[in-house]
Amino acid sequence: MSHILITSAGRRVSLVRAFIKELKEIDERSQVFVTDAAPKLSAAAQIAHKAFEICKIDNDNYIDALYKICLENKVEVIIPTLDTELTILSKNHEKFLAANIKIVLSDEKLIKKCRNKLKTHKLFKKLGVGTAKIYSKIKYKLPLFIKPINGSNSSNNFIIKNKNQISKYQLESNILHFFEYLDHDIYDEYTCDLYYNKTGELKCAIPRKRIEIRAGEVSKGLTKKNEVKMFLDQNFSFLKGARGCITVQLFMHKETKDIKGIEINPRFGGGFPLSYLAGGNYPKWIIQEYILNEDLNYFDDWKTDLLMLRYDDEILVNDYKG
Repeated sequence: MSHILITSAGRRVSLVRAFIKELKEIDERSQVFVTDAAPKLSAAAQIAHKAFEICKIDNDNYIDALYKICLENKVEVIIPTLDTELTILSKNHEKFLAANIKIVLSDEKLIKKCRNKLKTHKLFKKLGVGTAKIYSKIKYKLPLFIKPINGSNSSNNFIIKNKNQISKYQLESNILHFFEYLDHDIYDEYTCDLYYNKTGELKCAIPRKRIEIRAGEVSKGLTKKNEVKMFLDQNFSFLKGARGCITVQLFMHKETKDIKGIEINPRFGGGFPLSYLAGGNYPKWIIQEYILNEDLNYFDDWKTDLLMLRYDDEILVNDYKG
C-alpha cells in the first residue's frame, strides 16, 4: 500500500484524478492525498481520498507541517505543483528521503536556473536553443515584452507596442526585464511536456500547440508531432538534474521553423491533462519509477493532432459551513 500526496492542489482536479486512476491500477488500497492552504475551497481537495490543511509555503513551519502529514499518513511519494515550493522542497529533499518519502522534483541547481529567466536563457544556449533577445532599458526595439525575472502564471507580464506605454515603475524596477516580443502572427507557441527519469534521461516529449490562453494557462491546445518534437528529441535528450515532468515553452517561426526557448518549469503544467489523454502517462511512470522501482523505456506512441477545448465545471459541496 503506497500513498501519494499532491501539494498545493487548488484547481488541479484532472491531475489528482489521473493519479487516483493510475494508482488504483497498482493497488486498490493505495490513496491519493492533497494539501492546500484552504482545502474546503479547493476543487481538487474534494475529489482526493483525503485533504489536509497546511500553512502557506513561505511560513517557517511549512516543511515540518508537510513532513508530519507524510509520516502520519504513510505517504511514499510527493508531487509538487507550484513554482514557489520547488526550491524549499529541494533544500529539504534529504530530510524526506531519510524517512523513505520521495519527492518527485529536479535538483536544486536546475530549479534555480529555471526560476531565473536570465539563467534560463543561459541554459537554453547551452542546450543549443535560440532565445528571445534581452534588451537594456536604454536601448530596445518595439514591440517588446516585459516580465519579472522570477515570475510565474503570467503575473506582471506586459506587451509594449508604444514607448508611452512604458511606465516609470517598469523602467526603475530591478525585478522587471525587457525582452524581444515574439509575435503570434509570426510564431506558433508550444508548451511541451517532457518526462525525465531519475538520471535525467528524456523518456517522452509531447509538444502542445497553444491556441488560446486564459489567466496564463492553456484553454485550447493541440498535440503535434512536428519539427518541435524532433527538436526536443535532439536538444533535450539529457538534462542534468531533471526528474519527472518538466514543461518547456518554445516559439516556432511559422515559415522558417526557427525555434526559440522562453521558459522551463520543472513541474506539471496546467495543460498537462492534454498530454495525459494523448497517451503520455506520466502519473503511471512516476508510480513505476518511485514506488515499483522499475526502469522506463522511451515512449513515443502518443496521439498527435488531439485537440483539447477546456471549459469550467462545477464541484458542489453539500452542507458547507464556511
